[in-house]
Amino acid sequence: MDHKKIYHARKLRTAKGDIVIEGPVSSHVLETLDFNEGLTAFRLPPQQHKALIEIAKLPEARILIARYNHAIVGYVTYLYPDPLERWSEAKMENLIELGAIEISPAFRGSGLGKNLLQVSMLDDAMEDYIVITTEYYWHWDLKGTKLNIWDYRKMMEKMMNAGGLQWYATDDPEICSHPANCLMARIGKRVDPDSIQQFDRLRFMNKFMY
Repeated sequence: MDHKKIYHARKLRTAKGDIVIEGPVSSHVLETLDFNEGLTAFRLPPQQHKALIEIAKLPEARILIARYNHAIVGYVTYLYPDPLERWSEAKMENLIELGAIEISPAFRGSGLGKNLLQVSMLDDAMEDYIVITTEYYWHWDLKGTKLNIWDYRKMMEKMMNAGGLQWYATDDPEICSHPANCLMARIGKRVDPDSIQQFDRLRFMNKFMY
């Protein structure tokens, strides 16, 4: 599959100043930028910065960033699902996962997450993909946001809806392990019926097990 990527950008005026939402950005661009110290959700900031640079080198990968002056203050990643996850079992070239989205705490509340998703979908090539995201409550910053599980879930759903992702049912054991967890997806306009059927089979792999 030809993983076309067309760069788009949007400038936001916030209380902190102008922030540029842009991407997909290359590994070279990521190397030239600073990485905000508040981006600690997955790894220590220097390690996560390095991880994003490596991800950006993958042919299918897309990384969009929120940039404040010369620093990354938020990002979203899209890439093929982890080989250990069920979503990779069908080896679908047109199924990618929104693997991570993070905004530095100092820059939250300005709609950066929503805008990262909206700018992601401005690229017409996204109409060729099924985009999924798996939301697990244990990854959420409940302490930092002071939200309960259900309010955080509503916030996440609203943000994902801004990128066109909708809730989808599944029998995936990890997702089913807590009612706040969920699968969300966006099926592009040019995705063929066979791919949609494959995705449905991935969502319900245990339906014939009793």
